[in-house]
Amino acid sequence: MNKAEPAGTTEVKCTTCYMCACRCGVRVHLRDGEVRYIDGNPDHPLNQGVICAKGASGAMKQYSPARLTKPLLRKPGAERGASEFTEISWEQAYALLTERLAKIRATDPRKFALFTGRDQMQALTGLFARQFGTPNYAAHGGFCSVNMAAGMIYTIGGSFWEFGGPDLDRAKLFIMLGTAEDHHSNPMKIALSKFKRNGGKFISINPIRTGYSAIADEWVPIKPGTDGALLLALIHEIIALGLYDREFLVRYTNAGQLINQDSASDDFGLFVEDESTEVVNPMFPQNKLWWDRLSKQAVPTHTEGADPHLLGNFTLPDGTAVAPAFELLKERVKRYTPEWAAGVTGISAACIRRLANEMGVIARDQKIELQIPWTDSWGREHKTVTGNPVAFHAMRGLAAHSNGFQTTRALAILMSLLGTIDRPGGFRHKAPFPRAIPPSAKPPNSPSAVQPDTPLGGLPLGWPGDPNDLFVDDAGEPVRIDKGFSWEHPLSVHGLMHNVITNAWRGDPYPIDTLLIFMANMAWNSSMNTSEVRQMLNDKDDNGEYKIPFLVVCDAFQSETTAFADLILPDTTYLERHDVMSMLDRPISEFDGPVDAVRIPVLPPTGDARPFQEVLIELAGRLNLPAFTKPDGSRKFRDYPDFIVNYETEPGSGIGFLAGWRGRGGEKSMKGEPNPKQWEMYAKNGCVFHHKMPPSYSYMRNWNKGYMEWAQRMRIRRFADPILIHIYSDVMQKFRLAAQGKRAGKQPPERLRARIETYFDPLPFYYEPLEVQSGDTSKYPLNAVTQRPMAMYHSWDAQNAWLRQIHTHNYLFVNPLLAQANGISDGGWMWVESMWGKVRCMCRYSEAVEPGTVWTWNAIGKAAGAWHLEQGANESQKGFLLNHLISEELPPAADGSRLSNSDPVTGQAGWYDVRVRIYPAGADEPKQTWPQFATMPALPGTSTIKRVWMAYKAGGTQGGNK
Repeated sequence: MNKAEPAGTTEVKCTTCYMCACRCGVRVHLRDGEVRYIDGNPDHPLNQGVICAKGASGAMKQYSPARLTKPLLRKPGAERGASEFTEISWEQAYALLTERLAKIRATDPRKFALFTGRDQMQALTGLFARQFGTPNYAAHGGFCSVNMAAGMIYTIGGSFWEFGGPDLDRAKLFIMLGTAEDHHSNPMKIALSKFKRNGGKFISINPIRTGYSAIADEWVPIKPGTDGALLLALIHEIIALGLYDREFLVRYTNAGQLINQDSASDDFGLFVEDESTEVVNPMFPQNKLWWDRLSKQAVPTHTEGADPHLLGNFTLPDGTAVAPAFELLKERVKRYTPEWAAGVTGISAACIRRLANEMGVIARDQKIELQIPWTDSWGREHKTVTGNPVAFHAMRGLAAHSNGFQTTRALAILMSLLGTIDRPGGFRHKAPFPRAIPPSAKPPNSPSAVQPDTPLGGLPLGWPGDPNDLFVDDAGEPVRIDKGFSWEHPLSVHGLMHNVITNAWRGDPYPIDTLLIFMANMAWNSSMNTSEVRQMLNDKDDNGEYKIPFLVVCDAFQSETTAFADLILPDTTYLERHDVMSMLDRPISEFDGPVDAVRIPVLPPTGDARPFQEVLIELAGRLNLPAFTKPDGSRKFRDYPDFIVNYETEPGSGIGFLAGWRGRGGEKSMKGEPNPKQWEMYAKNGCVFHHKMPPSYSYMRNWNKGYMEWAQRMRIRRFADPILIHIYSDVMQKFRLAAQGKRAGKQPPERLRARIETYFDPLPFYYEPLEVQSGDTSKYPLNAVTQRPMAMYHSWDAQNAWLRQIHTHNYLFVNPLLAQANGISDGGWMWVESMWGKVRCMCRYSEAVEPGTVWTWNAIGKAAGAWHLEQGANESQKGFLLNHLISEELPPAADGSRLSNSDPVTGQAGWYDVRVRIYPAGADEPKQTWPQFATMPALPGTSTIKRVWMAYKAGGTQGGNK
């Protein structure tokens, strides 16, 4: 409390929640400088005052005994994992890091790797990595839902989650696939409640009926990893019944564009280009051909008065055989009948037919028409905006499989066939999307992009559109430590965080020196095959040196990973720092326009904790990184808030991290000169900025002339070209042609040619997940999956006294018939075993689970002593972690080589692909989860457990250490 304030002083401060990724607006109520309670901000566009258990429990996170408060250095001679540390000053920490990183930067910047977990400042961390010159940077996306992002963005130019979602205000039918109950939690709950009150029908397709699925009008249980089979069967039926929106497909997708069908041609499978049409934009040429039904000849696409065939086979005047993309799609899905899909998914053929018919009929017969005039990209005026009111939502359940990219492509194509993209009642984009397919940003494409004391020659992450965009050397081998953007995972747009430790430990493709991990619990729930990863962090070479020489961990809490660090940097909580939800990164936009938000400190930092943002700004200045320093070497930015205000993407661009209140006096939005009072203006407006677009810009944005020109002026897009939906992906076909030796330029290594040819199919297809293909499904017949509960997020909340009252340990949920057939009682101890390992846990009967699937909550089980939990805490004695059963790599090939257990297109971790068997634990075995690890001692600077604090309630007293 400020000494000048009288006792009992109360105040309310607005900020943005960080108890999950939803980023709701909250009001923090303080008395005498301490948090009394947190509620939702009713004026915030995202959550409209609604708050969940996590958000309300932010006070307990703030006052957690597990808080790290001092920089810590591993004691000389102490082993990693022993948690033996010495307190040091920030100046010592900075000096140590500066000396080490400067030496790496001056010699080989690849030897420094920066990988972050669920942070919300990737534009800053990515900028730091690029300025340092290292290619080895990524966030958590490859471990989370990159298949969802890439599969949809490479198809429709946008994606679910921050970048788009279902318009439940106008939808009549809503289908949710593979979405856990923490995703977009409060906005989804608000939308679903309105949707159901308005008479909409909600169908959930998920192996598990919890969370959102529990209120669904219909639950369709599906076997994990088979969603692609279901979606392809639905597409089969929609086409067979003629329930697709032909007008939408013709005008707004590439369904009618002609594709070379001459198998002897080097251009086989590519769109035929119209040589008579000017190529206005070589990056995204629009000079394709239709076969006109009226003139019975090939004409340039979108020729006024033309009406293209979607079906049939044709021959161009030069003799080239061609077919429209839609014809090829129809041929592709012929074999994917409902009967076939029933045998794969466990869903009856009759149910699949009914679902397809229901979707198609509602989309066709219950159209929406809004009196909003708009102009399309070809100059055609429209008096209204129409919509087909069938909405979808999907997330990690589709994504986290090694077949997830093609599954997500199938979903996006199904949505497009129904004509639901960026239309009322369907899927709607959120700024800064839609973007070009693929987006313009590219990764570096040569080892020469990495040079000493030089910024990286390209973005650390990008969107390859061609084999020549890959970041490989002359032999076609990876340049990045995670093998991102290589022939192993060409479209790995979020990197492969889950392979960093394994690859660095093995020195494949090369050893590194320093690994900096922020907000990622890599020694526990952020790794696959946790026990082995922990061993890798401890492994030494023949000289007795650690194989990963120096590990820096930045976190706010004593996690399982901090025990393995050489240097620990104590981060602040979200209530103690400035932060931005930026348009340059992962904003919280609404359908009607861009939205960004900030965090402004509500409390001073605890102890010597410092925001990681400040740490990066300080290190960037000390390392003389060009974007952070002036020509004379002096610092360009005083601190992180100063950086946010004054940074521009390029000199004079007027574009920075925040879009609100730009210009000298805050009179501009989206772009404008830096405003020295920008933070103050956000604070006065509830820490959120919402730019509402005109109604005429709010729909059909892929092809909306007014929106596209506005987006180009605002620099949201580089070009104003229309973004046609890719029913057929020529991007994928270019990689396949390279694998077939038909395309000049970069070629895959021989060992990977068949892999690229198989999985880079320009049309979606179904295949079993790679781990399933390589495993013994007769020995391990069951699918095992995890999901986060609505009341907890990752492993952050294990130390939260309020949330622990909801979840203190987890069970394995098993269908009663399955459990009884294996002799396992409800509440009984059991073993779960995969080909990678086994865990002992407790069983809980549940009929809300598909009979061939077992599941549990993720990250509730903890290592003993982690998160400052008491000796004998339920989390470590009854809770367990399913990650012990998963591997980050597939079984070795015949030659001993290993590939990541990931999608071969994007590198998405296949952590929902594991197969297991279950059996009862012996009566004489300990009633304790297994594996167990040595108890972690409390780290210096953490506090003792407060008994009264643990019973803390709003309006009560915090109390002492009783």
